[in-house]
Amino acid sequence: MALLQLHHLTLHSRPFTPKLHHSRFSTRKSLRFSFSACASTTMAKQVLVPVANGTEPMEAVITIDVLRRSGAEVTVASVEKELRVDACHGVKIVADALVGDCKDTGFDLIALPGGMPGATNLKDCAVLESVVKKQAADGRLYAAVCASPAVALGSWGLLKGLKATCYPSFMEQLSSCATAVESIVQQDGKVVTSRGPGTTMEFSVALVEQLYDKEKADEVSGPLLLRPNHGDEYKVIELNPMEWKCNNIPQILVPIADGSEEMEAVMIIDILRRAKANVVVASVGDNLEILASRKVKLVADMLLDEAANLSYDLIVLPGGLGGAQAFANSDKLVNMLKKQAESNKPYGAICASPALVLEPHGLLKLYSAMVQGKKATAFPAMCNKLSDQSFIDNRVVVDGNLITSRGPGTSMEFALGIVEKFFGRPKALELAKAMLFVH
Repeated sequence: MALLQLHHLTLHSRPFTPKLHHSRFSTRKSLRFSFSACASTTMAKQVLVPVANGTEPMEAVITIDVLRRSGAEVTVASVEKELRVDACHGVKIVADALVGDCKDTGFDLIALPGGMPGATNLKDCAVLESVVKKQAADGRLYAAVCASPAVALGSWGLLKGLKATCYPSFMEQLSSCATAVESIVQQDGKVVTSRGPGTTMEFSVALVEQLYDKEKADEVSGPLLLRPNHGDEYKVIELNPMEWKCNNIPQILVPIADGSEEMEAVMIIDILRRAKANVVVASVGDNLEILASRKVKLVADMLLDEAANLSYDLIVLPGGLGGAQAFANSDKLVNMLKKQAESNKPYGAICASPALVLEPHGLLKLYSAMVQGKKATAFPAMCNKLSDQSFIDNRVVVDGNLITSRGPGTSMEFALGIVEKFFGRPKALELAKAMLFVH
């Protein structure tokens, strides 16, 4: 057994304790917050997440997904002239509304994702600027991650006299309009800021706590499988090591379907494209647009029928209960996976997909010698469906040409494990540091 990473990481999830840095904010629940927590059972919190061409898709989708898990009613609003936005790394997101349609709505929280030129496009939207300024004037929560604290909130004058953080390369710009601090998540009064893709899950859970309370944040964070020690090097268990070969640039297929877990899908696609792999996103259905598990609308590059005509160095499945079931019911996809496995070419799955797709279709067998099964992991509630449960407590498991992982909070480690197999550890660590996933 080989370890792709050297640092030990506790593998079991535990209640989330947000690494918030506070200023001018009492951690004790006020009467208003206590009332809000009680009222939340009858009235959902209203949240606005604006998106633009060039938005960082991981930051947008993680924020939307996590807040919807809390029960918040999240409106995804495009600042462009149409609902569809072309986010970074070729990810296409379809918004729920145009930002102009939301200008007269009262929100409990407005949260801006980052990405460039996405943050600039948000800043340049006069309607959004007026909406966020009114939010601040009314004393309601507003937040931003990555470039947006400096580029948008700072430029609008909404961080004066406040402590805030942002992506490292924008810290100098931030320091001209706020007290810049290097925190994973920084809160000052009604403003919450964070640093980048690798801190967005913590950022989102912290927003849940401010909308509701810590009990709700713990309830939401548990199934996410967050890393307990942010910034530590991730660990990947590797058994039966083999070289993953490709001709120059890895050709990778990522199927998506209605009900796919959007965080998992987007993190895999985003990170593999950052590594310069050629990623084909294929819809397992009749339409390019799919409605993911937390109602984020994503647009595939092509239908699976077209994608099936190509050859891949890796086929990797995101999770999500509905998506995994759609994958399992697709004869075309299952046959592609079987040919991949029989040819000893890499394939992988995360969350529900190892248990609902790979296991029932015999894809956890060892095709070179049908003596023992492949070692795999899956979402904790699904692990009882795996015939071999000896490695289920590991966050990422590589067994020869197979890679599996557990859930949303392990998706970055999963994608980085793939990068490491194709491009080597230095490249994976370079990406992890750029995303602020490891120190």
